[in-house]
Amino acid sequence: MSETLTITTPDGAFAAYVARPQADKAPAIVVIQEIFGVNKVMRDICDGLASQGFVAICPDLFWRIEPGIDITDQSDAEWKRAFELFNAFDVDAGISDIAATITAARKLDGVDGKVGAVGYCLGGLLAFLTATRTDVDASVSYYGVGLEKRVGEAEKLNKPLLMHIAEKDQFVPPEAQQVILNALKDHPQIEIHTYAGRDHAFAREGGAHYDATDAAKANGRSLTFFRKVLGQGEQA
Repeated sequence: MSETLTITTPDGAFAAYVARPQADKAPAIVVIQEIFGVNKVMRDICDGLASQGFVAICPDLFWRIEPGIDITDQSDAEWKRAFELFNAFDVDAGISDIAATITAARKLDGVDGKVGAVGYCLGGLLAFLTATRTDVDASVSYYGVGLEKRVGEAEKLNKPLLMHIAEKDQFVPPEAQQVILNALKDHPQIEIHTYAGRDHAFAREGGAHYDATDAAKANGRSLTFFRKVLGQGEQA
């Protein structure tokens, strides 16, 4: 079951896609978009999490640039537009919007109070910053871009964070990955998994670099992590 949630902030209001489980009460997971907006890939992730017993909420983080962005990775024109959006995006404002989404999620009917976050690509960076800057209960970061410039923020981290890194990520070169691993691998709240031979977005179903085996492995680890930290989340 899905619906649209409107989240109001001092800067304005934006929409979020919400997918609900059959359970009357469940933890929530904020799904943080890639550079293609709240598209079918993100909605399908939400629907999948709902089928596993979570309330999944995907906010439109591009609303300050253009509300309702919904594009794919299937054409050069869409990639061009996606990078324009990425370059225009204000990371700090995005985190503020995610914090507002977390607050709204805790108050949402059917949410038991626990809220996690999971993000991909741009969202992978935002998931890391969500873990360090908000009161989220747990976060998962998939192949975050630009994360190597933000590792110092981990000193503020006091809630569990799970990270998935693609070893052949074209947007996160080996030297950037080394910075991330050296800075974060021994942090008591961080669990990191690397995926040999995988490129960026290996978990994006239908994408050019999708790998079903490692996507299933990463997603299984994420599900186990969320069930451990958030509780409940049993298959509905």
